[in-house]
Amino acid sequence: MTGVRDSTVDGVLGRSARRTPRRTALRYGERSWTYEELDAAVSRAAGVLRDSGLARGDRVGAYAHNSDAYLIGFLACARAGLVHVPMNQNLTGDDLAYLVRQSGCSLVLADPDLAGHLPSGVPVLPLRDADDSLLARLTHASAYASYEEDGPRADDLAQLLYTSGTTALPKGAMLSHRALVHEYVSAITALDLKETDRPVHSLPLYHSAQMHVFLMPYLAVGAESTILDGPDAERIFDLVEAGRADSLFAPPTVWIGLSRHPGFADRDLGALRKAYYGASIMPVPVLERLRARLPELAFYNCFGQSEIGPLATVLGPDEHEGRMDSCGRPVLFVEARVVDEDGHEVPDGTPGEVVYRSPQLCEGYWDKPKETAEAFRDGWFHSGDLAVRDTEGYFTVVDRVKDVINSGGVLVASRQVEDALYEHAGVAEAAVIGLPDERWIEAVTAVVVRDDGGVTEGELIAHAREKLAHFKAPKRVLFVDELPRNASGKILKRELRDRFAAG
Repeated sequence: MTGVRDSTVDGVLGRSARRTPRRTALRYGERSWTYEELDAAVSRAAGVLRDSGLARGDRVGAYAHNSDAYLIGFLACARAGLVHVPMNQNLTGDDLAYLVRQSGCSLVLADPDLAGHLPSGVPVLPLRDADDSLLARLTHASAYASYEEDGPRADDLAQLLYTSGTTALPKGAMLSHRALVHEYVSAITALDLKETDRPVHSLPLYHSAQMHVFLMPYLAVGAESTILDGPDAERIFDLVEAGRADSLFAPPTVWIGLSRHPGFADRDLGALRKAYYGASIMPVPVLERLRARLPELAFYNCFGQSEIGPLATVLGPDEHEGRMDSCGRPVLFVEARVVDEDGHEVPDGTPGEVVYRSPQLCEGYWDKPKETAEAFRDGWFHSGDLAVRDTEGYFTVVDRVKDVINSGGVLVASRQVEDALYEHAGVAEAAVIGLPDERWIEAVTAVVVRDDGGVTEGELIAHAREKLAHFKAPKRVLFVDELPRNASGKILKRELRDRFAAG
C-alpha cells in the first residue's frame, strides 16, 4: 500500500481529481476527459495491465504517437507499480531492439501502425485504434480496487528514460516516483504554472521535457491541457485564437518554424501568454524576432537532462535582458556547481563541468553499474556539460564534455553515426560533429577522409540512412585530406567545428 507520507506519480492526478473532479483535464482530438474521468480511466487501465499477468517492477515499453491513450498508459503503469519505458517512435531496427532487450520489457504498449517494427516475440498491447486496445478495453475493464494494496511507493521506479552518450548504446536513467514528483514541484514554481493556464502539448510525449516539465506538472495544478499529434502551426494558431491555448513549450527549431509561418504575421495571437523553450540553444535573433512580434509574451528558457527529471535550471521572462544566452539559475530542488577535472569548484566566470545534487536525480543507469559509478562520484552527479557560472548565480552552457550532437532537441551520439559510416568501403576516416544550422540548431555533419575511390556525399548519406534512423543520419558530408589530431592521436573535433562553422 502507498505509504501515508508517499507521493507518487499517479497520486499527482488523483489529488487533482479529488480537488476539481469535474474540471476538464485533457483534450485530444474529439475526446475530452474531466479529472474524475481521467483518474478513473487510469485505475481501470492499471487493472488491465495487472490482469495481463504483469507484476510490480516489470518494465512496460511505450512505442506510440501522442494521444490521450499514451498518457493513460503511462499513468496506469505508475498506478500498477510497473516501470514505464518510453521509446522514440522514430526508432526502428537494432536501435529499437536494443531498448526492448536492455530494459527487459515484459510488454510494449504500441500504436498499431508502429507495432510491426518491434522485435518478433515481444508481447504487444495496442494503445488505441484496435478493438482489443487499452483504450477500447477501458469501457469494460474490471475495477482497479483489487490492486490498491499493491500500489507503488515513492522510492519505486516509475520510468526508465534512455539517454544517449558518446557510445552507440543508450543508458536507461532510473527515475523513481519521488524524483519525478520533486521535479514536478520544481517545474511548477520555476515556470509559474497555474490552474488557469491552458497549455498545448505538441512535442512527443516520449520526451521527458514535454511529459515531465509540462504535462504532468500541469495535471498537478489542475489546468486544462490539450495534446496534439505534433507541432502543427495552423492547429496551434487556431487554438490560441479560440481561447483554448495560452501556453506553449517547443524547442527552438519549432519556434523558428512558427515564426516563419505565414500565419505568424497576421493571426491574432495575443492570447498566447507563456512561451517556453529548451532542449537546445535558442538563437538570439530568433528570440528577438519573436519578442518583437509578441511583446507581451513571457519567455522561459528551460535547461537540464533526463537524469534529473529533466529540469535543472530556468531563465525567467524578467531575467533575459543582458543574458539572452544564459540557461538561468537552478530550480527549487536542484543544487549545481561548476567544477574542474579534479572535482574542485572553480571561480565564477571560469568554464568547468556542471555537477548536481538533487532529490530529482535518477537512481543510476539500468544494469550499467560502471556508467553509474562514473556519473555519480565525489557526492555529485556529473552532467557532462561545460558551463560558466556568473557572480549572480546564472549559468551559461559553453560546450559539452562528450561529443553528443543536439539536433532539433534530439540527442545524437556521434560515435554511432561514425560506426555506420565506417561500414562503407569508401570511408577511410570519419568524424561526426554538430554544426550551427538555421533549422536544426545543430546539424549532424560528417567530416570524411575518402579511401581510394570517389564516394560522394549523396552516397554516404543514403548509406547512413540505411543503417540508422533518418534523424541520426548526416545532413551534410564534408571531405578533407586528413583529420586534425592531438599528440596522442585523438581527433580534435573542436578544431573541425571551428573550421567549418562559418561555412
